[in-house]
Amino acid sequence: MSNVNQDRRVEHDWYDGVIPPNVEFGEGFYCETASVFRRLRSRNPRAVVIGDHVSCYVGCSFAVGENGHCSVGDFTLLNGALIMAEEKIEIGSHCLVSWNVGIADSDFHPLEPAQRLIDAQALAPYFKDRPPRPRLATAPVKICDNVWIGMHSIILKGVTIGENSVVAAGAVVTKSVPPNSIVAGNPGIVVKTL
Repeated sequence: MSNVNQDRRVEHDWYDGVIPPNVEFGEGFYCETASVFRRLRSRNPRAVVIGDHVSCYVGCSFAVGENGHCSVGDFTLLNGALIMAEEKIEIGSHCLVSWNVGIADSDFHPLEPAQRLIDAQALAPYFKDRPPRPRLATAPVKICDNVWIGMHSIILKGVTIGENSVVAAGAVVTKSVPPNSIVAGNPGIVVKTL
């Protein structure tokens, strides 16, 4: 049972679009609106793989790049999260991801000033001599099972968050977090072990 019909339209959706064909979802999937996939650009045939009984509420967005992939485990709740995958983001089972959480596996722009100038020109839609975008660094993000990520938190590229951990509201996580930990602050540090 799901609120997604066979034509991949969400029941009573205010958004006119459908869930893209390269999004797989399991039994009991709840999606408040298909608009959460409006920024899905991946050409991967399994761009987003969603487990059983996952809840995806309005405010969520899967911004998945051309070669990106994202997976979400069973019984995970996504409530207004922004998932930005140029390469790979894995979210485990039984996770709680709160409002305005950002999870990114890339910086999305070069760090070097000269490369950022080129990137700005490459992204200008009406610039006559648009150069190709500079190569961007990516590193997969893995959020293990039973993790709670508080609102307004940011999880950056290359981070693994160990199982049963909690990311406090507003934390900026730049380094991996061991299992059974509470991480808080900017930059995020372990403040307690569960």
